[in-house]
This record gives sequence, structure tokens and C-alpha cells, in this order.
Amino acid sequence: MNKILLIIATITMVACNSSKEKNKAEMNNPEITTADSENPKAKEMNNTIPYEESVMLIGKSNRQGLQMDPFKDWFNLSYEGYKADPETLEILKPLLKDVSITVFMGTWCEDSQRDVPHLYKILDDADFDESKLTLINVSEDKTMPQDLIKEHDIFNVPTIIFYKNEKELGRIVEYPIETLEKDMLAILSGKDYKHAYAE
Repeated sequence: MNKILLIIATITMVACNSSKEKNKAEMNNPEITTADSENPKAKEMNNTIPYEESVMLIGKSNRQGLQMDPFKDWFNLSYEGYKADPETLEILKPLLKDVSITVFMGTWCEDSQRDVPHLYKILDDADFDESKLTLINVSEDKTMPQDLIKEHDIFNVPTIIFYKNEKELGRIVEYPIETLEKDMLAILSGKDYKHAYAE
């Protein structure tokens, strides 16, 4: 009888330890899931990893990713609530024609939750070609995706970078100095614009 109890106790201890190790391994190597696992291209876009009680987007995404749960609630609320200055928008619209934009954001970040939907609203109102917009989601500690963070020198999010002919024109970092559309206009019209963290 004692041998049987000893065997059961040993099996229970081994099972609990392997479960702890499994949980630890999952935290160190989070499983990435995609919005559409049937589509091979989906592996490159709208990936999520666990974050607190929910998930966060990680790596490249698009508007479709921001329409997934749990992101769509804050995205749609902020998008619908934003009204860009019509005069600024009118001047901005032709300046956006030959421009591409790369946005680094975090779905966990309140500034990103505010400004990225505002950016989409401005770009929609300006008839911007969304294929020229690249959206990259970073982890809270800004270690993923490491190669893109290093390449673009990202420290704060959101960071919105404007390019023309593959040359950086300027960037808005974490929050606009005036409004998003006025800061965009300053950058795209060649004014001496300095973002919030510029030296």
C-alpha cells in the first residue's frame, strides 16, 4: 500500500513540474496565432501573442487585424470620433500622393490606440492609397520584432515615419506636437519639424 501511495505521489509531482515548465516555456516562446490560418500569406500578417488576459498583435498587420477582437472596439471608437481640420486636410491631400508611411505601434499602448485610428481616418479622408501604409506592431518591451525595431531606431510608440523615394522625410513620435494632420503637413511640406523627442 505504501509503495502504491509513493508511486502516485511521484507521478503527481512530476506532472505538476512538467506543467510549470510548460507554462514557463510558453511565456518565453509565445505561440503566434494568425487571423486566417488557412491562408499561407496570413502567417506574415496580423499575428497575435498572449498579453495579460488577452492578446496583442505582433509584427506586420493591417486594418483587418485592427478589426479583430479585442482591438476593434477601441479602433472603431477612436476612428469614428476623430474629425480632422478640413483646411489642413485639403492642403495635405496632394502632398500624400508620392509618400509611403510606416507606423510602429503597440495594441497595448494608449497613445497608439488613440493616434493610429486617427491616422487611418485622416488617410481615408485624403483618399490615400492604403497599400503604401505599413503597420508594424511591437511588444510592450519593444524587443519584438527585433530586426525592424533596430532598423528603424524605434524607442517610443506610436512612431509614424513618412518616406518619399525611400528617403525619410520625418517622423511623429508618441504624440503630435499640434494635431496629427498639422504635424503631417509640417513634415510633408518641408518645414523644420521636430518630433517630441528630437534633440
